[in-house]
Amino acid sequence: MSVAVRVPTILRTYTKGEADVSVDVSEDATLSDVVKALDAAYPGIGARVLDDTGEIRRFVNVYVNDDDVRFASGLQTPTPADAKISIIPAVAGGC
Repeated sequence: MSVAVRVPTILRTYTKGEADVSVDVSEDATLSDVVKALDAAYPGIGARVLDDTGEIRRFVNVYVNDDDVRFASGLQTPTPADAKISIIPAVAGGC
């Protein structure tokens, strides 16, 4: 099955400028499987999404069909057929 991933501008160097990509995963895939498939298709992107312990980086938000995975099952969040994944880096700043 195919899962769509929305890639933020800062990570598009890994996807040759593509904002929306898809990866193929098994029917019972989790977000972890999607990130692995994404990194296999676009080497290096996984290290920008996951930290050294293999967890989602603190300042990266990931959504599966508009649901924040931090409030679901994290990397074990199911990704059903035709799921839409959004990777959104947190933005901070100001005065």
